[in-house]
Amino acid sequence: MSPPGYDAIVLAGGAASRMGGADKAMLRVGGRPLIERVLEAVAGAGSIIVVGPRRGAEGRALVVQEEPPGAGPVAALACGLHRVGAERVAVVAADMPFLKADTVARLHHALGNGDGALLCDEAGRFQPLAAVYNTSALRVALAPVSELSGVSLFGALRGLNLVTVQDEVASIDCDTRQDLQAARLRRQGG
Repeated sequence: MSPPGYDAIVLAGGAASRMGGADKAMLRVGGRPLIERVLEAVAGAGSIIVVGPRRGAEGRALVVQEEPPGAGPVAALACGLHRVGAERVAVVAADMPFLKADTVARLHHALGNGDGALLCDEAGRFQPLAAVYNTSALRVALAPVSELSGVSLFGALRGLNLVTVQDEVASIDCDTRQDLQAARLRRQGG
């Protein structure tokens, strides 16, 4: 199941306060930086836009920075969205060590004619930064938000017709040192 043409935004900034300020995108799971794993998952995109500081691991991606840097996911998403030309956009966080190309393809398939398809875990926790959106619907959702810094992503997406794809492994992100350790152990075991 090959996804239709799409662009991708990888959110790779933020303060990582729950990680002690570490550069989460460059932390390693299974011997590879997290950002490399995520970029591999969206390698089929026509254009890949990484929002965050340049690290040298971005390959063919365009690297941009939201203003001010670290203004939050809505500001970063809006910054990346300005560079998207495709009808669909995969939006992923750089801290997801188990996201794969087939997961992105499943999100595309689930989207259908809706506004967005996002991952959720078995507890029903949504991952709006592991999703595929209709680009125009996402632009409409973000347009009324005049002050992007510190705005809730869930609040900004509230009016969208969203579907979920359950995947307890691909939806894992590394927000804390404990999350990172658990991902490393899972990678060793699998």
